[in-house]
Amino acid sequence: MKKTKYLFTVWPIPGHFYPNIAIAHALETRGHEVVFYTGSKACSVIEQEGFCCFSFNHLDEDRLYSILFSEYRSPWRWKRAFLYKTMLRKWLVETIPQQVADLEELIEELQPNVLICDPTMWGPVLVLHQLLKIPVAISSFVPCCMLPGPDAPPFGLGLSSPRDWHSKLLARIGQISIDIYGKGFRNAVNEVRKQFGLDPLKSSVTEFTRQMPLYLVPSSPEFDYSRRDLPQHVHYVGPCLWNKPGNQQTSGWLNDLKKDTPWVHVTEGTIHVEKPLVLQAAARGLANLPMQVIMTTGGNRDPADLHIGPVAPNVHLKNWISHSDLLPHVDVLVTTGGAGTVLAALEAGVPLVIIPTEWDKPEIAQRVVESGTGLRLSPKRCTPGRLRSAVECVLANPCFRKNVQRIRASFSRYGGPDQAAELLEHLSLTSGYSPETH
Repeated sequence: MKKTKYLFTVWPIPGHFYPNIAIAHALETRGHEVVFYTGSKACSVIEQEGFCCFSFNHLDEDRLYSILFSEYRSPWRWKRAFLYKTMLRKWLVETIPQQVADLEELIEELQPNVLICDPTMWGPVLVLHQLLKIPVAISSFVPCCMLPGPDAPPFGLGLSSPRDWHSKLLARIGQISIDIYGKGFRNAVNEVRKQFGLDPLKSSVTEFTRQMPLYLVPSSPEFDYSRRDLPQHVHYVGPCLWNKPGNQQTSGWLNDLKKDTPWVHVTEGTIHVEKPLVLQAAARGLANLPMQVIMTTGGNRDPADLHIGPVAPNVHLKNWISHSDLLPHVDVLVTTGGAGTVLAALEAGVPLVIIPTEWDKPEIAQRVVESGTGLRLSPKRCTPGRLRSAVECVLANPCFRKNVQRIRASFSRYGGPDQAAELLEHLSLTSGYSPETH
C-alpha cells in the first residue's frame, strides 16, 4: 500500500478529537503519515501520542472557548434559545473563513491526500472540498448518523424513531421547526460561500454533508434505529475509542475498593461548565448504600471547587480516571450522555442511567432508551431520590445488561479504528486526487 498523508481537522474538544486519535493510530500502524489541525490545548495531547499537530493561526482559540463555554449562556430559559442560536452561528459559520485560511496554508505546505473532518468543522465541507477538489471524509464523533432520512427524526431534538403515525407526525413537525430555525444559518453560510465564489446551498448544511465521499459513524445500525435509508458511502464502523494517554499511569487505588458490592460510576464528561447537578444528586442519593460510587469531575474541574459537600464513605470523588481502567469493574454508569462515555460503557458491557443536558446528548439518550440499554432521567427531575431509584432499577433488572450485550455484539461485527483506516485508504486510492496536480 502506497504511503498516504491524512490531515485531521478537528475542534479542540476531547469528545471530538479523542476518537480521531484512535483512527490516527490505526492509519499510522498501516504505514501512513498523519497530521492534525486543531487548537493548541488539544495539540499538547495529540503530540504526546506521537503525531504532528498544527494549531489554529488565523482562528482565535481563546475567542472560540469564550463562545462555546461562557459567553452565550444564561440561567434564564426564555433567553437560552436565542443565545444558543447565536452561539452556533458564531462557532459553526463565522469561523469558516479563518478555518479556510489556516487550512489552505497547511494544504499547500503538507500536500495531504485526504482531509478527515469533524462534522461540526464546516470549512472543509462547505468550502475546501469544492474549492480545492480535495476528498473530505466525515469522521463523526456521534454514535448516530446525522443525515436526514425516513428512518430517523431530524437530528438535534432527541425525538423517538418514526415508527407510528404519532412519532412520524412529531418528526415532521420537528423538521419544519428546524427548517424555520435554520433559515438564517443557511443564509449566513451562503454569504460565506459567496466570498469564495461558490454557489449557494439549496439544502441544509447537514443534508449537504451527504455529498462528501465518505461518512464514518462510530456505532452500529442496531444502536441507531436500525437505519436502512443511508447512502452507500455512509459506513458504520463501531466505536473508535481512545481515553488514556500512553504516559498515563493506571489508577492503582481502584484495587483497594470492595469487590463484593456493585460499582457505580458517575460522570458529567470531560468538559462540563454548568452546575454539577448529577454529581450533587449522586453524592446524596447514593450515599451509604451497599455500592461503591466512583465520581469523576472531568479533567478541567477540581473536586474541591464544586462544593459537593461531605461525601459518604462509599463515595469516591476524583478528578479523572481512564475508562479503560475503570469500566471493566463497573455495574452501572451514570452520565450526562457524552458520546465517548456512552460508547465506552456499551463497549464494556455496562448499562446506563443517562441525564442528557445539551448538544447531542438528548439524541444519544433517546437511542439508549430505544435500545433498552439504560434509563433516561430529565435534568429537571434529577433529584437524589429519583437518581437512586434509577440506579437501583438498572442494577436489579437483568434486561438492561442483556440489551447492552446485544449492542456490544453488534459493535463487534465492525472493526472500529481499523475499519475506519481501511475505508480511508480506499477513499485515497479511488478519489483520483493527487496533491501534486492541485
